[in-house]
Formats: sequence, C-alpha cells, structure tokens
Amino acid sequence: MSQIDTPETQRANRKFIRDAMNAPLLTREHELDLARRWRHDGNEDALHELVTSYTRLVVSTASRFKHYGLPAGDLVQEGIVGLMQAAARFEPERDVRFSTYAAWWIRSAMQDYILRNWSVVRTGTTAAQKSLFFNFRRLRAKLEDGTKAHLDSVDRSQIADELRVNESDVEAMEMRLAASDQSLNATISVEGEDQWQDFLTDERPSPEHTVSGTLDNAKVSAWLKESLDELNDREQVIIRERRLRDESCTLEDLGKELGISKERVRQIEHRALQKLRASLLRRAADPADAELLTQSMS
Repeated sequence: MSQIDTPETQRANRKFIRDAMNAPLLTREHELDLARRWRHDGNEDALHELVTSYTRLVVSTASRFKHYGLPAGDLVQEGIVGLMQAAARFEPERDVRFSTYAAWWIRSAMQDYILRNWSVVRTGTTAAQKSLFFNFRRLRAKLEDGTKAHLDSVDRSQIADELRVNESDVEAMEMRLAASDQSLNATISVEGEDQWQDFLTDERPSPEHTVSGTLDNAKVSAWLKESLDELNDREQVIIRERRLRDESCTLEDLGKELGISKERVRQIEHRALQKLRASLLRRAADPADAELLTQSMS
C-alpha cells in the first residue's frame, strides 16, 4: 500500500477538507481589505486569512477532476499553489471578486498537474490539445446513446467543430484516453516469459544493406574521381564549387573568380555535367549501377 493510501493520510485529508469547508466566508469589503493589506503592506496574516477562506474553492475544484485517477490530496496541493499565485497577482483596484480571479489559477494549476502525471507520455502540449483532453469525455457523453463502443465520423466531426480542432486530433485523443500506460518489460501472458519489447520491429538498416551501401558509395566515389580527371581545369573548378560542396557557389561569384560572365559559367557547367554523366555511365557494369549513378547525380 502506498503512503498516500494509508489510513493516517486519509484521515489527514478528511480533516483538511472539513476545516476548509468550515472556514468563514468573506464579505466583499473584507476580502478587498485583506487583498490590499497583503499587496501594499505585505501583511502575511492578511494573506493567510485570504487563502484559508478560499481553500474551499480548491477542494471544490479538485472534486471535478477526481475521475482522472490521481490522488485527491495531490490535486488539492496543486490547487493551493494556484491559489497562492492568484493572491500574489491579484489587483484589488480592479472591480472583480478574488474568488472569480483565483478560480482560473486554481483550475490551471490542477490541469497542468494532471497533464504532467496522468501518463508517462506527454499529453496536451498545445492549447487546442489541452482543451480536447479536458472536454472530450463530457462531449462524448452528450453524443453517445450508450450502445456505441467508439465514436463514428459524425460524432468526431461535431466534437472537432465545437472545440475547433482537427478530426484527426479527436480520433487520436479517443484512442489515447481509451488506452493505458504499459511497460515494454511486461510479459504478454501470465504463463509465458516473452515481453512486449521482444516483438518490436527493428527499423534500422540490416547489416547486409549497410555493407552494400558502403561498397556502392566507395565504388561511385572512385568512378567520380576518375571521371572528374577527364574534365579540363575550368570545368573541374565549376563542378566542384557548384555540385560537390555543402554550400554551392553562385554563378555570379564563380564568373567573377574566373573572369567570365555568369551565363558562360552556366554553359560550361551544363557541358561539364553532360561529359561527367557520360563518363560515369560508361563505367557502369549493369543497369542497377546505372540507376545508382543516376540517383547520385540528381
């Protein structure tokens, strides 16, 4: 049994909730007075009374998120953090109740906690996905008639329209919420010893493919060097600067370097590429090699 499920922890949580719900309610005038004393004077007693009086709001908000399977005590703690953040940022000069302002901070703190801890896979990384995560179950319950195991395209379209997301996001969230985290080290069956990770496909190149690729690259490199030697000096410079560098030189810069126009550079490059391609294809022993050369020249 984890510490959070111990009878002592449960009794402490119940006492905390009972005390929070029995805290006196604040009038609008007293609430604003406490907020001013804390914000302008740094009065910690005023902060304590303000936070204590609205802990009931934290408890109430935590009860709305209990179906996500996370400990209620942790949700309340995160909500208290949000309540403290609201107290630090609240401006009493604005015509708004502190409870209205704090409710957003409390809910946001709890939602962030849920998204961090609901699954080992990060969920709700964008505002749209976050809204979909926290509204999907409610909207699905409105659409379902109790007989469908999965949403159909019409249902997904309605949810997507209401939340302004893509239907593909709705489908992905449906599958995500229907599944649960599972260790790759878990066995497939109770009796067997095979683990899920034993059946994962290795998408890396096979040893044969790796060796073949290395040999092909070495062969093409040798052919390319021999073919380059057949070009004159100016053609070699243009091909090397234009085709064999990570950052190719422009026609204009090469023209200035060689003392010719950029159009002349383009003509020489075109002629050199034709000569180079013909030389390489002469060295190809079979059509497969010719295809390899064509790909390397593209």
